Amino acid sequence: MSFWKTITNLITRPISLGKIDFPFNLLNFIFLFLLPVLVILIAYKLINLGIKKLIMRGHLKETLKNRLYRWIRLAIRLVVVTGIILLFGKLFGAEMGVYLNMFLSVLNVPIIEAGSTKITFVTIIMTIPVFYLASWIGKLTKSFVDQSVLGNLGIDESKKFSISAMTRYGMMIVVLLVGLSIIGIDLSSLAVLFGVLGIGLGFGLQNTVANFFAGVNIIFTQPVKEGDRILVNDVEGTVVQIKLLSTVIGTLTHEIIILPNSKIIDNAVHNYSYNDRQIIIHNPIQVSYSSDLEKVLEVLLGIGKDNPYRLQYETPIARIVSFDDSGITLKLLLWIRDVSDKYDALHWNNLEIWRRFKAEGISIPFPQLDIAVKNYPSGENPGHGTPPGGTDEDSI
Repeated sequence: MSFWKTITNLITRPISLGKIDFPFNLLNFIFLFLLPVLVILIAYKLINLGIKKLIMRGHLKETLKNRLYRWIRLAIRLVVVTGIILLFGKLFGAEMGVYLNMFLSVLNVPIIEAGSTKITFVTIIMTIPVFYLASWIGKLTKSFVDQSVLGNLGIDESKKFSISAMTRYGMMIVVLLVGLSIIGIDLSSLAVLFGVLGIGLGFGLQNTVANFFAGVNIIFTQPVKEGDRILVNDVEGTVVQIKLLSTVIGTLTHEIIILPNSKIIDNAVHNYSYNDRQIIIHNPIQVSYSSDLEKVLEVLLGIGKDNPYRLQYETPIARIVSFDDSGITLKLLLWIRDVSDKYDALHWNNLEIWRRFKAEGISIPFPQLDIAVKNYPSGENPGHGTPPGGTDEDSI
């Protein structure tokens, strides 16, 4: 009986947080707020799914369908958020204003004071739109500089990348400084804050700082730039975006690799498109020792000349590399126009090597092992000379 009494008191007693008593209990919170919110979210999912199917079945253009769906989904989300806010206000009733003032007073309590600057929860919350605005203006400035300014100057891509990147980050810094001043942060007092943060940098943010300066180094020295085909730490792909802390790489398997900038600075980077996108591909192949090597070289050169990916003004090269256990190793070297065609060109060469070698009767050997087994009469000691009437060895 005491157990049920305890449960009843728990769900009917007003909820309190420290010295603050709220005007509702756990039962009110569940039935007046939690369950209605759950119903609203389920209804939102169902309505959203139904509208999406209805729009996609229409006869509008694909771009128009997507745009219409985004706007309708945004409107439904606004309705959902408004409903949740109304439920929250109903839960607090007429005392909503009192609790809101108490909440705001807690948010305005200074967390850090440095000179005339007081950092509160409200200040921290207000920095979110400032950073977002700085990022948005930085991207907008970069796009404008790329299309309207640098596009008409006729400079190379590496210089365009450096200028547009530094313009973007410079504009971001200006917007951040102005925004922080507007929300009440005294920039002359930031040196004190940076001194406090320096302790944290010394212990937990070494990698972040290293990646930041590595990003600045990449922007200025340009070992890689956006659009380059690179291989670093066994990761091969195209540089999609270079940020201050990391570099985004799109791999050949349609994966996105986020690589810290320090990895690019500290490791050897194979940049296949540093000066241009033309590279030489290698196709090694073995033939048997009975093959006519001059004929093999002629067939390989013919394959190289017929490759649709090759650079027309560069002549293919076929060379004998080594004499190995199973056969003679040769290599076909071929210039191709673009590094992005590397694997397609290698595949084309390999397939043609198989086809033409088969047509010309050129044998491609495979590893084999000859085993010699000694045959002795029964009872004869194999350690004392050649057995009478027997052979030295039989080869298999």
